[in-house]
Amino acid sequence: MTQASRVNADGSSAATAGQPIAAIENPKGRSPILLICEHASNHLPARYGTLGLGPLELESHIAWDPGALGVAKELSRLLDAPLAHATVSRLVLDLNRDPSASDSIWTLSERTTITGNLDLDEEERAYRVREVYDAFHDAVDAFVTSRMEAGELGAVVSIHSFTPVYRDVPRPWQIGLIFNRDERYARHVEAGLKHGPALTVGMNEPYSPADRVFHTLERHAEKRGLPPLMIEIRNDLIRTEDGQASWANRLAPLLREGARTL
Repeated sequence: MTQASRVNADGSSAATAGQPIAAIENPKGRSPILLICEHASNHLPARYGTLGLGPLELESHIAWDPGALGVAKELSRLLDAPLAHATVSRLVLDLNRDPSASDSIWTLSERTTITGNLDLDEEERAYRVREVYDAFHDAVDAFVTSRMEAGELGAVVSIHSFTPVYRDVPRPWQIGLIFNRDERYARHVEAGLKHGPALTVGMNEPYSPADRVFHTLERHAEKRGLPPLMIEIRNDLIRTEDGQASWANRLAPLLREGARTL
């Protein structure tokens, strides 16, 4: 993490030194779909140490969405779509939350206390907003603007994963489709999934915009009049490369066909 960030010509965020917060892959992809993966990484920059967590906790879902980046990358390849993904753990700051929200920096995730996030002063909070939130979303904003001006963007899809059990409550869905006012894309994908192997598809499950998980899509899609879709896949199904490839191959044609109809 560094003290100053800028936005590159291709829309990616770059720091004066170190790793960009927003990695944009396949920026010249021909698909009209932009893929976003906000919870792609469990990486903690040296500035933050381990935030008081052990290795098992940092590998768990509290630090990232396991498997989501693998699915997103394979979708990017299959669709020839650009992909924007974060390179920093959501434990530093959750990019899918408004930065003014109290839970944009978690102090308790499920039953785990993140001691390194307790009692942060306003200076540290402002630093994380500037160097993580602003760096990521400014980069995505710039990229979206450039694609729209070129007439090359028609929809935004964010890829996430969810844990099979949350606070001792099993979740029955293999996949969830999250949408807000514009449900056309979600309904198209839902219809396509019903033609394949039997699945339990959650519509606005296990989360919905009422849970304040739609921030990225509201900012980069809804406010610009672009169809948004958030996809949640149960993480035990995509922990391996085979699982990630299987789900990407299942979703790619549905996303491609859906984008054509919007």
